[in-house]
Amino acid sequence: MTIAQSLGLNILQLVFVVLLAPVFSGIVARWRENVQFKRGPSIWQPYRDLRKLLSKEDRYSESATWVARFAPYAVCLSPMLVTLLIPVLTSFPLFGAFAGDMLAAGFILAIGSFFLTVAAVDTGIPYGAMGASRTRMVGFLAEPVLIVILFAVSFVANSTIPYIVQQQWVQPPAHFFSPAHVLVLVAFLMLIIAETGRLPVDNPSGHFELAMVDESKVLDFSGPSYALVKWGSSMKSVVLYVIFVNVLLAPWGLAGTPNALALGEAIAVVFVKILVLLALLIAVEASLAKLRLFRIAEYLGAAFVVAVTAMIAAVLAP
Repeated sequence: MTIAQSLGLNILQLVFVVLLAPVFSGIVARWRENVQFKRGPSIWQPYRDLRKLLSKEDRYSESATWVARFAPYAVCLSPMLVTLLIPVLTSFPLFGAFAGDMLAAGFILAIGSFFLTVAAVDTGIPYGAMGASRTRMVGFLAEPVLIVILFAVSFVANSTIPYIVQQQWVQPPAHFFSPAHVLVLVAFLMLIIAETGRLPVDNPSGHFELAMVDESKVLDFSGPSYALVKWGSSMKSVVLYVIFVNVLLAPWGLAGTPNALALGEAIAVVFVKILVLLALLIAVEASLAKLRLFRIAEYLGAAFVVAVTAMIAAVLAP
């Protein structure tokens, strides 16, 4: 495969994540309301919101610096860069696949979160600073979980490169059903819930400022800047979903050859796999209430214990 073909497939993966991220957010919002016996918004509502926001004018606080203006671009670009490192549609590595591992992907995603957190403080509103403080608390507790998960993965697959993990994690099949693999899946699922701001860690549909975590950081954004933040957050969620379903849980159904038919099938398979994961997340949200702020540490502490247990199981595995 030539470099031009590899770059073309990378662009196709990027288009898949960029264009379909809003519809996945719309599906989650619709299903969340459906399980509460409500009608819910259209799954296309995020696209309408983005179009409306992009047609407006940016407004910034008088105390805001360049950080507040740059943060939306960092939030939007960081998941796009990670898309180049992970297997979204293909099971074979593409151009740039070995430029970074899953830990590097975590650091890149953290860049967007860092700038958004700083921008929330930079705007000068008290609720932004409150949300930034809470987000850093969650991030401080979630980052060790990710690191331990990567240690467990490296012990089993002898690598943290997503494409290599995808190929080796289920070979032999005993690895897939091993205690280490099951515990890694549980820990990473708990991490996704925390990183995407879902129940029981946060309530993405809540609008009470004192109870917000992630949403309180963007209260002072408007227009195209707010559109980029919302779009980037949706893409970050999709990237985490893809890592979970394509690298750790079910690394099957991806294109093994660079032909149109295989790529079309891969698009359909990945879409369905993400839908199944979203249904699982909605089921978790529907069965749990939001935790009090001090209980979030207990939740992420439990995720850390699960990840450590997975690492120990991987080390002791024959």
